[in-house]
Amino acid sequence: MLAPGTLAGERWARRDMLVPVTFDDLVIPDTPACRGALEVASRYHSPSLLNHSIRAYLWAAAYARDNGIAFEAELLYVSAMLHDIGLVAEFDSHTVPYEEAGGHVAWAFCAGAGWSPERRLRASEVIIRHMWEEVPVEEDPEGHLLELSTGMDISGRRTDEIPADVRREVLERYPRLEISKEFAVCVSEQGARKPASFAARFVAGGIVDRIARNPLDA
Repeated sequence: MLAPGTLAGERWARRDMLVPVTFDDLVIPDTPACRGALEVASRYHSPSLLNHSIRAYLWAAAYARDNGIAFEAELLYVSAMLHDIGLVAEFDSHTVPYEEAGGHVAWAFCAGAGWSPERRLRASEVIIRHMWEEVPVEEDPEGHLLELSTGMDISGRRTDEIPADVRREVLERYPRLEISKEFAVCVSEQGARKPASFAARFVAGGIVDRIARNPLDA
């Protein structure tokens, strides 16, 4: 679904100028960094985790399009592809939460992609903040969108805010496979090993039960 000629940093129009979003509106920017991030995610993620990462970008883009939220598409896509890289064995850390480990991987990846130090930091921030309970949209639109979209995909929170036709096509193209079982195991294991982490807090708050009740799996 890469679209040649799509500009990184594409900005959506104001909400009152918009028509309802369709799947074809959800364009992935065709940049070397985006292609590289997809290659890394494809190499290290399981099929379920890879599809989850792609859906996280698509849910975020759809919500932004329907709500007139301006965002930098390349930054959001790269962050979405790498946001769970800290869960895989090769990049798992025994000293920091998985989202922080993922932020470090993203910083290194973006340095290799030639991004400025400021943009490398932004990718790291977006990934770390996806585990926050809330990210203010006016302060960090990409962080806000990734926090929202990953919650949609993992626990089904606010999925009714994505148009039904878009939900159906995204799930057909990028099926959920075993993401619910796989992520429940991952977050539980992370929480047990890192009791001060957001993962541990989410497990204590019942995230595993919410995952099991995700309406996207109905």
